[in-house]
This record gives sequence, structure tokens and C-alpha cells, in this order.
Amino acid sequence: QMPEQQQMSQSPLSWFRGMYLPPALHPLNKTFVKGGEWEDIDSTQEKRRAFLQDFCKKYNSRKKLQSHLVHLVSRIYVEDRHKVLYCEVPKAGCSNWKRVLMVLSGLAASANNISHDDVHYGKHLRKLDSYDLKGIYTRLNMYTKFIFVRDPMERLVSAFRDKFEHPNSYYHPVFGKAIIKKYRHNADEEALKTGSGVKFKEFIQYLLDSHRPVGMDIHWEQVSKLCYPCLINYDFIGKFETLEEDANYFLQLVGAPADLKFPKFKDRHSSDERTSAEVVRQYLKELSKEERQLTYDFYYLDYLMFNYTSP
Repeated sequence: QMPEQQQMSQSPLSWFRGMYLPPALHPLNKTFVKGGEWEDIDSTQEKRRAFLQDFCKKYNSRKKLQSHLVHLVSRIYVEDRHKVLYCEVPKAGCSNWKRVLMVLSGLAASANNISHDDVHYGKHLRKLDSYDLKGIYTRLNMYTKFIFVRDPMERLVSAFRDKFEHPNSYYHPVFGKAIIKKYRHNADEEALKTGSGVKFKEFIQYLLDSHRPVGMDIHWEQVSKLCYPCLINYDFIGKFETLEEDANYFLQLVGAPADLKFPKFKDRHSSDERTSAEVVRQYLKELSKEERQLTYDFYYLDYLMFNYTSP
């Protein structure tokens, strides 16, 4: 029998074949859950998991893996103390989830005084792709894997507002300049120089363009491509629409300290109105009927996987 290390180095993907399809649903460990007030949330949770499982069977995720395992887990954060894996979906509560992971791992005493920059640029949290193959495989099989998702159009509009309607030293010069140059006729010199003032319609033209002038970005990438929900079997599926109750139930499930509650504050631009269904409607008015349909088609899988109603 070959040593385990040699087996893995020969063919990492064949060694990992057991993860191609999610195993049968494992029951959540509810040892830590106290009190009966979580029954409705638990029932909803079981329905979401079963729905995704059924969808993945119908969608036929036996398709051969196109990506290496390390790429599949590149958005997943690891918290070893409570044995949890969190797949980050931007614009679905991810900043506050990272704060919570920092508290769970002992890196911070409270989620309330961790700055935005510390969360996103502090490199305090470890990602799953930083482990060797055995470390990845073991954690995927043993840890509680969770994901929080959001209505795709709300997530998209929220990302646009955050990155293009406020000063931003990365998105304006990198994405804004390229978008204005390609999609705005007779753009003035100032706009071409700064990349500020991108319109929602221009942003959508970029999103739907198969020859985009700049690549995709995690803030508007489909969840199906960020977290691979038909290849990785998530134990808990939270939704932004029920963020607080889902999050606090999950914290009980994993035995978090009793005083740790999911933060309620809005991470940035706190004076802005939250991106709601009504706000989304206003933005979609700027698009043609065809553009709206194509944008929905772009997020088609996300709508189906997580049982969101099409707009």
C-alpha cells in the first residue's frame, strides 16, 4: 500500500473523487441548541437543505470537475476552534460574518469594534485553500459548512451602489475607467481619467458582455461559481432576508459563547437606505426589457438553487 502522501501527490483529484457529489444530508448536530424558540428556523433550514439537495440531483452535478479542488474552496474561511467553514458571499452579510469568526477564533473580544479594513485586509482569518490536500479534505468532511445567500438582484444592486456610487480607490480606476471607455459614447475626459460616475446601465452592459474589458469580481460573481453548492455539501444555508435569526441559530448550533450575537450594524455607508426590493425596482427601470431578462438569466442558477422568486 502506497504511503498516503504519495497517493495524494499522484492524483489529487482522483483521491478527492468522494467529494464530487454531496453525500446524503447529514443531520445537524443540535446538542447546543437550547429553548424551543428555534423550531421554525430549524424547520426552514431543513427545507432549504433538502431543496438544494433535490435541485443538485436534478441539475446533474456528476459533470466532470472543471476546476482543481483548491480553486473550489478558495472562498471558504476556516475557524478551527468551533470546527466551521464559511463560504463568503459578498453583499450577504460577509463583513459581519468575518467579525464573528474572529471572535470565535479568539482573535477579538467583540465583533463591534473590528474595523472594516481589519476585517477585509488584516489577513487574520485563514482560508481553506491554504491547507494541504489532506487538511482540506479532512475539514470538508468533519467541519460544519455554512453559507449565507441573498436575492441575486438585490445583491447585484447593493454591490453596484457600494462600489460605484461612493468614492473608491480600486473600483473606479480599475473597473470604472474600463466600463466608461467601452460603453459610454462621447465620454468626457474627466470621466475617462477618474472612472467615477458609472451608470447602472453601463455596469450591466459590462456584466453581460462576453468580451468584458475587465474580469469578473467576487462582489457580483454568481454564488454557484463562488461556493459550488452542488459540489460542496453545505450543512447550513442562511439567507440575508432572515440574517439575524438564521445567524444566531447557527451560532447556537456550533456552541458559540452565549453572549456572542450576530452584529446588527451596517458595515459601511450606514446613512444610505438599505438595498431593498423597492430600491432594486428603481434601478431596473434604467434597463431595457431585454437587459433585465439577460441579467436574470445570468443569475438563473442562483435563483433556482436557493429558491428565490424570479423578478
